Amino acid sequence: MPRQKVEFTNADGHSLAGALELPDSGSPKAFALFAHCFTCGKDVIAATRIARTLADQGIAVLRFDFTGLGSSEGDFANTTFSSNVSDLEAAAKFLAEEHQAPALLIGHSLGGAAVLAVARRLKSVQAVVTIAAPASPKHVEHLFADQACDIRQEGRAPVTIAGRTFELGAELLEDLDNWPLEETVGALRKPLLIFHSPVDQVVNVDEAAKIFQAAKHPKSFVSLEDADHLLSDQSDADYVALTLAAWASRYLKLEPVQAQSHDRPSVEAGEVLITEQDAHFLRGLYTADHQWQADEPKDKGGSNQGPNPYDFLLMSLGACTSMTLRMYINHKKLPVENLEVRLRHERVHAEDCRDCETKDGMVSEIHRELSYTGSLSQEQHQRMLDIADKCPVHKTLKGEIRIRTINIALDQ
Repeated sequence: MPRQKVEFTNADGHSLAGALELPDSGSPKAFALFAHCFTCGKDVIAATRIARTLADQGIAVLRFDFTGLGSSEGDFANTTFSSNVSDLEAAAKFLAEEHQAPALLIGHSLGGAAVLAVARRLKSVQAVVTIAAPASPKHVEHLFADQACDIRQEGRAPVTIAGRTFELGAELLEDLDNWPLEETVGALRKPLLIFHSPVDQVVNVDEAAKIFQAAKHPKSFVSLEDADHLLSDQSDADYVALTLAAWASRYLKLEPVQAQSHDRPSVEAGEVLITEQDAHFLRGLYTADHQWQADEPKDKGGSNQGPNPYDFLLMSLGACTSMTLRMYINHKKLPVENLEVRLRHERVHAEDCRDCETKDGMVSEIHRELSYTGSLSQEQHQRMLDIADKCPVHKTLKGEIRIRTINIALDQ
């Protein structure tokens, strides 16, 4: 499924890192914005699984790291609930400028309180969803109640939440007192769906009841039965996403699919077909069983609805490398997990390339980085590098390649 890494700038000038999950075929029916839980990040299990499932239903989802968390810039100790709300506004602005303004807001835990707080400010938002959310952001104080005095006296202090240590600032405590969220919910006047588990040990289900009572119709509540706070069971996350998508379809003014509105072309096994989908750079990519899109960024004249051709080239090499390594790992029964392959393409001067046969002009250089976890010997690490070079796509790129082109012109 297509996923784009994105970056955008918040009101304080910090670069925030995000991931945009897109449908694997056609243009998105709508765009959604996902706000993660307190001290979590965009890659928390619930956010990732829900975003992927919604994308499979045709709804693109942007999830991002709030200031000072994950890959985003800034000092988490200086963040507040207000800064989280501001980050959401920056994310919505990014979507509006680069793709389409968000029609759906989804918030998990404290992120749920944040989307309730920001929803009225975003005119494009047509529906709001909370998952295991508190009725007030002040509820989060119970996670560091023992350190609250130290935070106020020292200005900031370390606290341990879910086994991880963070520094929290006094500004956060002061800011939490200034958000009468129940009044905000009452003035929301937008369709609201509330998910909550009756056995949630982090945010009691009574918080969901407060939100529901404060909200005006249309409003809905869905019980998550035995789910934990983080929806760590994949079936719970999938249930939330599918139920959410079905509910949202009633309220979202979904735009028709354009890129794949025509009939799927016939493609033989073993070949690929590339078609034009606009008069610029948007292209349909087809195999016998799959379809995708290619495009160019907006600054290159495209509409940025898919990876560019060089992205696909790197993906092909990276996918083949990863598959080849996994076959080797499984065959040798090596204790290797979390295998990732990261690639980058550059054009460099031939004279700067010591290993290149070409000595003049520019040459293409692909940087490939392997990362994984596992206790291996130095010899085994080196063997992993050797195996990476044996992937079939690698050999194809390094070997002699002949491309034969024929012209089948159609008379008008």
